[in-house]
Amino acid sequence: MENKFSHREKKPEVMTMILAGGRGSRLSKLTEWRVKPAVPFGGNYRIIDFVLSNCINSGLRHIGVLTQYKSQSLTRHLVNGWNFLNNGFDGFMETISAQMRNKDEWYEGTADSIYQNIDLIQKYSPENILILGGDHIYKLDYNRLLSFHAEKQADVTVGCIEVSIKDAKSFGVMTTNTDHKITGFEEKSANPVTIPGNRNRCLASMGIYVFKTKRLLELLLQDAFNDQSTHDFGRDIIPAALNTRNVFAWPFVDEVSGKPEYWRDIGSIDSYWQANMDLFDPTHCMDIFNPNWPIKSIPQDRPPTFLHGKNDHSNNINHSMISAGCIIAGCRSENSIISDGVKMQNSLIRNSIILPDAVIGSGCRIHNAIIDKNTVIPDGLVIGEDREQDSKCFHVSPGGIRLITCEMVQNYVNEKQASAPLKVLPSKRHYQLYPLHKDHYAS
Repeated sequence: MENKFSHREKKPEVMTMILAGGRGSRLSKLTEWRVKPAVPFGGNYRIIDFVLSNCINSGLRHIGVLTQYKSQSLTRHLVNGWNFLNNGFDGFMETISAQMRNKDEWYEGTADSIYQNIDLIQKYSPENILILGGDHIYKLDYNRLLSFHAEKQADVTVGCIEVSIKDAKSFGVMTTNTDHKITGFEEKSANPVTIPGNRNRCLASMGIYVFKTKRLLELLLQDAFNDQSTHDFGRDIIPAALNTRNVFAWPFVDEVSGKPEYWRDIGSIDSYWQANMDLFDPTHCMDIFNPNWPIKSIPQDRPPTFLHGKNDHSNNINHSMISAGCIIAGCRSENSIISDGVKMQNSLIRNSIILPDAVIGSGCRIHNAIIDKNTVIPDGLVIGEDREQDSKCFHVSPGGIRLITCEMVQNYVNEKQASAPLKVLPSKRHYQLYPLHKDHYAS
């Protein structure tokens, strides 16, 4: 007799494992207190929401999310926003932290994170394992990839996309024959092999893999006892599989035009900023408003955004996304993303990303910047007009994007001995601006 949890014991055709434990050190202070997949993105979302939405929209319901580095924020987000998968649906979503089941160490690499949870795979015994990175922005019906994998009778299939030779140095790069079978694979090569006939482009791994479960277990066990291995899919597992398995590359291209689809690796401050800005560009096909491919996240319980426009406090909002629960008075916003709960007054925001619950004081000018969550910008602060001056207190990326965090602002205030209404809370991480009441707007 089945009970409401019996579906958890049924054998799924595909089990999805999402790798969400990476620190993302190139994102600087954005990942000091949170893992990269938990970084806010696009106003209402976290980065991991995109790959999880792809899974749900593709009909994949058996999902494990592997966490490690500073995972509290991510775990809280998954529980609050994605726990519906565990409430009577034919599937599950489990958050799996490093348990040291097979050895007394944390995850040593991407392959090791799967190996340490091999018991979960054996419990459900799916036909195929889909392995995804939790820190990429794209839309994909994974059934396209799975159909290719079945058609080729592949042991392993690697999702791939064309990138420039400059960018290819940050990815695994492969060579293939005319049937898409991978003939060579090298991770983060200083001299990546280019695509035949195109000296400026390379075929790069998206960090998406489909394995026949039996083949994956064989490769993981072999790798686990190799003292020379770094236990990484790109460096170790895929190159080892080329010698004895059928390994294919699936190109992520438009089914009609054959052109590469939109896919972004959020690996740096510049790429994070650009991926957010891409949401304004319809040519990139990252339409978050498409009801046929919804991007899910935590349901919002904030009040509507209030645009205060009385007297001389009129707003000029152009080409911007404004999330729920914001209070905006007398501001000009151009080409910017204003996340939920932000408060702004009498300031200019241009080409910037304001993360949740930040406060922008009066008379500020902010250009080409990322303002971290809960950060309070004091009155009159100018960011993005003088690179040399900004670099003294704030993080300035190679592309000129300014990252501003709570600690950076506090250091700036201390150095300037400013009298801005900042109040340091005991955590030393969050600051609170005295509330903006309606009487304050009239002053």
